[in-house]
Amino acid sequence: MVKRFAFAVPGDLATPTGGYAYDRRMITELGDLGWQIDLLDLGGGFPSPSGAARAAARTRLLSVPAGRTIVIDGLALGVLPEAATELAGRNPLLALVHHPLALESGLTAERVESLRRSERSALASVRGVIVTSATTAQLVMSDYGVPVEHVTVARPGNERVTPVQYKPARRNDGWVQLLSVGAVVPRKGFDVLVAALAELTDLPWRLTIAGDLTRDRNAAAQLESDVARRGLGQRIDTLGVVSSAHLAALYAAADLFVLASHFEGYGMAYAEAVAHGLPVIGSNAGAIPETVPPGAGLLVPPGDVAAFAQALRNVITDSDLRRRLAEAARAAAPQFPTWRQSAEIFARVLETV
Repeated sequence: MVKRFAFAVPGDLATPTGGYAYDRRMITELGDLGWQIDLLDLGGGFPSPSGAARAAARTRLLSVPAGRTIVIDGLALGVLPEAATELAGRNPLLALVHHPLALESGLTAERVESLRRSERSALASVRGVIVTSATTAQLVMSDYGVPVEHVTVARPGNERVTPVQYKPARRNDGWVQLLSVGAVVPRKGFDVLVAALAELTDLPWRLTIAGDLTRDRNAAAQLESDVARRGLGQRIDTLGVVSSAHLAALYAAADLFVLASHFEGYGMAYAEAVAHGLPVIGSNAGAIPETVPPGAGLLVPPGDVAAFAQALRNVITDSDLRRRLAEAARAAAPQFPTWRQSAEIFARVLETV
């Protein structure tokens, strides 16, 4: 029996975000498990598509032969409730929800409510929902009315890398190297991070930010302005998107991973940092406490500049604390699932549908 389904993704699969990275890797792993996958590009502009883009996405979805399962990335599905209702009678639908659209930062109250209604309606048409964390599973059940038996958690996998070995005197100059990884969008909280670091100019730190600067031009401009206004241009290096090899080198060179996200449906960058043996400073929003193992980091309330600054001060100034956090990260890293294990969970959902 041929195992085949369509995977509908909004726009370019190579887009450098955690959600697209998850989609890419699942496609690869499921292919290795014997699945034939028809990749369906739904076009750009999501989750705020134009009317023409919405119509084009519907046409592409309806081009899938009747009876064939379609997995639709939630970035698109959440704003295509009418298409989902139309498709549900002819194709088994699975939703892949990285995090609910209404929980993106910087939205008006009206937009939040509109997205919540739209995504709730779309999810009512699917036979199953795959999410990337237990936290997101609880959200889609409690806030979006998805029955518990329709929800499956398939966490992102982690590469088995050699964790960074803690070296308290790694550099003669004594500077603590901070690393932050994530697209520069409001939800990632770079404004909070820069504001917190501005309170710590008496300490020896440098920060490297690796992440897409083109996703939200306003957020990127705000980051540049914040760094300049606070006189941190000599301390903060913003790289934009980097290659996988360059990113691995950045993890290897770092002493501490920092990211002040306001919400994460999982937080792949946090998990990658732990997998590399780095201590973490982040927020306790969404699934981040689920992703960062106990003892591997300090998590503070999202948006709390003072708390974030204090956590940074504690870890930058206390090499023993950094060592303990790093040891906990290295110990926890093997507990993360591999991508193959995650894909096997995904495959079981496909087989059930």
